[in-house]
Amino acid sequence: MNPKVSVIIPAYNTEAYIAKAIESALKQTLTDIEVIIVDDGSKDKTVEVAKSFTDQRLKVIVNQQNLGVSAARNRALRVAQGKWIAVLDSDDWYAPERLEKLVLLAEEINADMIADNLYLIKDGATSPWSTLIQESGEHIDIDKILQIDIIYFVETDVYGQAGLHLGLSKPIFKREFLVKHGIEYDETITITEDFWLDMKCLINGARFFLVPKPYYFYRSRPNSIVRQSILSRLNQCCIATNSFIQQEVVKKNPALILALSYNLAVFNKNLAYFQVVVPIKQGKWLTALAEMRKNPYFFFDFISRFNNIIERRIQYYLKGNKSVFDMSYNLHIKRKTTN
Repeated sequence: MNPKVSVIIPAYNTEAYIAKAIESALKQTLTDIEVIIVDDGSKDKTVEVAKSFTDQRLKVIVNQQNLGVSAARNRALRVAQGKWIAVLDSDDWYAPERLEKLVLLAEEINADMIADNLYLIKDGATSPWSTLIQESGEHIDIDKILQIDIIYFVETDVYGQAGLHLGLSKPIFKREFLVKHGIEYDETITITEDFWLDMKCLINGARFFLVPKPYYFYRSRPNSIVRQSILSRLNQCCIATNSFIQQEVVKKNPALILALSYNLAVFNKNLAYFQVVVPIKQGKWLTALAEMRKNPYFFFDFISRFNNIIERRIQYYLKGNKSVFDMSYNLHIKRKTTN
């Protein structure tokens, strides 16, 4: 008999964290589960740690080379047998009752996907510093389960701006729905892959609900944020957004086109800005000057960001707030990656 839930855990070089993730899955109050780990070519002892668990519900799959987080998750999806699919990053963990609570609610309200709030916790901290909803600026009744439509999902997940950013959330998905619509992760996308999987579900009519109570612990650690590749990340976001807009089913939804077009404009504006800033930081002045010529609005953009730039540096250098660059700033733009 198939398990109620398949927990899929992509992993890459997380030997220091993965045991906690696995334990949190295996110690769920809902015991009818399978846990599928896909190691994506780790160079450390991630595989050894994973294989040290003897629970029969645990399966470890090893990629001989690094294929990327989307490919790793797809490999797990293809062998999963559960009625529900739950995603867990290898450096995060679940509260013990998470799966039981979400599955029960999902089945009561006939959901195709359901997400909870996220606890936000710094690496090494003993307790969360906040939650995704608390930091969003959205006024949400903590006792109310909300249905999320595709327009609201897009409008509240804009790069660098306050909002719910449900693309960071970790919904559980009805596997039958994913199979019926042929939905998998886009393996050309290595950042924001969760956002686009959710979008595929929503555009296919998924009933998506948000539970404002947090059961997922979302760890922030400096080396899980690929800051040095911000240009490639923004380029990827532009390509993915533009590609989604071109779909015929999307073209039939003017409100969705408007929301995605706004997101695309924000991505392009930030891409133009960082095409100047990154070469400056690298000492490539000629490249920076050439980009300034292409982007005459750079100085207006820089001035609009100036106060925030100065405030963050005051916090970091004068007040010793070392988290200002990897927590408050990255809340709205960070996407963790397994590679």
